[in-house]
Formats: sequence, structure tokens, C-alpha cells
Amino acid sequence: MLGVFGLFLVYPLWGVLKESVIDGDGGFTWKYFVQFLSKTYYLGTIRNSFVLSIAVTLVSLAIGIPFSYFYTYFKLRGAKFLFVGAVLSCMSAPFIGAYSWILLMGRGGLVTQFLETFLPFIPVGSIYGFGGIVFVLSLKLFPLVSVYMNGAFRSIDSSLLEAASMMGSTGLKRVWQVMIRLTMPTVLAASLLVFMRAFADFGTPLLIGEGYRTFTVEIYNQYLGETGQNHNFAAAIGVIGVLVTAAVFLIQKYATSKFNFSIKASRPVDKKKPRGIGGVLMYIYMYGLVALGVLPQLYIIYLSFRNSNSGKFLPGYSFDNYQAAASRLLWRSTWNTLWFGFASLAIIIVMSVLIAYLVVRRANFANNLIDTLSMIPYILPGAVIGIGLVLAFNSPPLALTGTATIIIIALVIRRMPYTIRSATATLMHIPISAEEAARSLGASKMKTFFRITTPMMAAGITSGAILSFVSIVTEMSSAILLYNNKTITLTMSAYVAISRGNYGLACAFSAILTVLTAVILLIYLRFTAEEDIQM
Repeated sequence: MLGVFGLFLVYPLWGVLKESVIDGDGGFTWKYFVQFLSKTYYLGTIRNSFVLSIAVTLVSLAIGIPFSYFYTYFKLRGAKFLFVGAVLSCMSAPFIGAYSWILLMGRGGLVTQFLETFLPFIPVGSIYGFGGIVFVLSLKLFPLVSVYMNGAFRSIDSSLLEAASMMGSTGLKRVWQVMIRLTMPTVLAASLLVFMRAFADFGTPLLIGEGYRTFTVEIYNQYLGETGQNHNFAAAIGVIGVLVTAAVFLIQKYATSKFNFSIKASRPVDKKKPRGIGGVLMYIYMYGLVALGVLPQLYIIYLSFRNSNSGKFLPGYSFDNYQAAASRLLWRSTWNTLWFGFASLAIIIVMSVLIAYLVVRRANFANNLIDTLSMIPYILPGAVIGIGLVLAFNSPPLALTGTATIIIIALVIRRMPYTIRSATATLMHIPISAEEAARSLGASKMKTFFRITTPMMAAGITSGAILSFVSIVTEMSSAILLYNNKTITLTMSAYVAISRGNYGLACAFSAILTVLTAVILLIYLRFTAEEDIQM
């Protein structure tokens, strides 16, 4: 396992590290690091990213945990719709999602004009700047919290809650004193993923930041900026990003170690029916949050049927955008999206199960190193990963540039943390006594692993796998450097259309991707007979 990470992660990042300390003449230099650390502007981007990421994490926890609590402990009508809607809200393709919010709540947006015309007494506010970024990213990332917390809440035995009630701990007090503390490993794991996702996002700050410069936007501008490119300086910023995120990850691991215990629900809590005014408010909260989260997706689908002329939408409706998509690699893009997605997901599941087992059951320096390495690509901008892979595999004996293989490698590296974190948090809740009992009855280590441990981890693996798949099919930042005409995906087709100013065509590709993902989620729910994903 360590060899795999060494070849496909450490080796490419080593190429980025070398680029960060080499000047134009090929000599060794620290000037790019000095340039970054000596200027207030660049250091300010780190501060901005931290403040933004912490704010998004807190807001996502504040709305995601109640969402999961209501979803887990109450019999809600339309539970499948709520699940699919929540997951779809976190899958908007880069740029398209932020662009749709500008069309909705920008200075001349649809919602903005409606409020100014019919409800002038309500302050409209602005979608631009720090507040707008927090708003957009929180609506996009709260499913990371809710999906993980669903299974964590379900793992709490009802006898513990009954005992807490008998001791006077009820209502919100019981939620905080008992339920949140019992699920703290999952809360910390979800917080880490939300923090890193917000820290690494550059599409949203780039479009609606309006001067609020973040760490990853600066890397993007140095690598791919139109006003000037400095790959060496961008590589140095990327290396600093690795150090910063490794420190954040180690802090999270230390905090998680303080809640190292096992729980298993032998008697799960029975779901209650929402009643009275509280039930009405619960439905308003659940459906209102999902509706707000999927609003950009729905608006994109609506715009895909609008007549358009390059960058302008015109009156009237037609299928012209879809006809244009069909003539521009639609079928190849769809096939590549599914093929790359499922192939990457299969590899991710196998590797995540092994890593989670090694980290939790066979903890040592090497296994903790693997766990730490697996999280680094989650924060690194995809452009850094993409350039590292190009530098590493652009010549024999492993000339992979331009092939489907290098794209699958990038997807696995970038999106495996979802499944690793959920599988690890789940295994931490599983008592080792079950494995010891199997061994005492004569089962081998291998048989115990496949017949006992893995099935007990299945719910957590599924939770992470769903989010891994959704993020795989919307991946763009690394694919933009790796794709070609043969390996183009739906997300890249949408990006190409945006870059050429054809927003109607981009909406058609994005709408197809949204519907395709929704169908896959519904098929999953149909064949598993589940209304939610456990962890």
C-alpha cells in the first residue's frame, strides 16, 4: 500500500517540490518561498482561507447535524427525495454552480429583482464577497455532515438514550451531552472534510469573491492565470499548502483520539412521527433546506431549455441546446463519465477498506503515514495534482499522459478521502470483540476480515462511496490538465462550453449530469431497499 502511494502520490508531488526550489537557470533557490512569506498580501490569502473554511465548517455543522437528527429519528414523508436532494446539492459542477447563483442572486439576478420589486422592505444583500462564499459553500457542503451523521446517530443504542432521560438529560441537553459526544469521531471526520473542501475550493471564490482572495485562487492564478504564469511560484504555494493541511489533519487526528471508543446499536431507536407545530416546522426546515440546496441545479435544468445565443439567453424554449450537445461528444462524454466513475470507485472502495483496517486495527507509524498521505490530495488544488502527474508520467517507462489510466489515477487520489474517513470512523465504532470471537472459533485472519469486519463496515463504506462517486463525476480541476478529446467527461464538456461563452450548451451538459446522478442514486435506493445511507 505504501508503495502505491509512493508511486502515484509522493513521486508526482516530489516533482512539484523540485519545481518549487528551482529557478529559471536550473539552480537551487528558496526565493519563491521567501516571496510568499515576506509579503502581507500572500500571507493574507492563508488567513482568508482559514477564516472562510472555519466559517463554512461551523455553518455546515449547524445546519447539517439538525438535518441528520430529524432525518434519522423521525418518519418523514419523502425521505428518499430528501436524501437524493441533499446529495445533489453538493454535486454542482465547478463554475456552473457559482454562475447559477449569480444569475439568481447577483445584482441583476432573478431572485434579487423579484425581492426588489415585490418585497422592497426586505434587505436583499449581496451574493458577492465573504458572506456569499460562505452561503454558497455551506449549502453545497452540509450534505457531507448529514450523510455521515445519519449512520452515526443510528449507531446509538436506544438504551443509552433511555438511561440519559431517566437521569434528567432530555431534549437539547441530551442531544449535546450524550448524542453529540457519542458521535464525536464522526463529527470531527465530517468537519475535516468540510474544512478541507472549503479550503481547496477556488471556483466559488474566483467568481463571487470580488476581492476576497483565497489561498487556492492564488495558486490557480499562478498556474493558469491569463495575466501571467509562474509555475515555480505556484509550486511553492502548493508545497506550503501541503504543510498547512498536514498540520490541520494531525490536529484532527489528535482530537479524534480523545474519543476512541466503540458503540454498536443492539436496539436502535424507533423512529417517531412528527406531530403538531414542531412537526410542521421540521418539514419546513428539511424541505426548505433541500430546496435551497438544489435550487442552482433546478435553475440550470430550466436554462438548458431556454433559447440561447452564445452567452445570452433569449425568450422562448427549445431542445436546441441538447441537439447541440448531441453533436458535440455528448455520448462519449456520458460514457467516459460512467466508466471513469465506476472504475475509480471500485479502486477507492478496496483501498479505503484496507487503509481503515490498518489505521484502526494495526496502528503504527507506517500505517498512520499512509492515512496522512491519503488526505493530502484532498486539499491540494487539482491543478497541482494534475501537473505533478504530467511531470511524473509524461515519458517511458510509464508514459500515461493522455490516457484514461492517468485520469482514473487522479480521480482515485483526489476523491478517496471521503470513503477513507467514513470507513475509519465506522470501524472505530465496531468493537474488536466480534473479530476476536471469530478467531477463537477457528476463523483465519483473512476469513475474519472478509466475513466479519468488512460486512460490519459496509454502511460506512457506502456513505463515503456515494460522496466519492458524486465528487468524481463533477471533478474538473485536475481533469482540465489531463483530458483530451478521447477522455472528455460531462463536466469537462460543460467547462469547455463555458470557456467558449456558450452557456446554454454548458447548462445542457450540466443538466444531463445532474439527472444521470439522480437516477444512479435512485437505483441504489431501490435495490438496497434503504431510505438513507448508514455509517
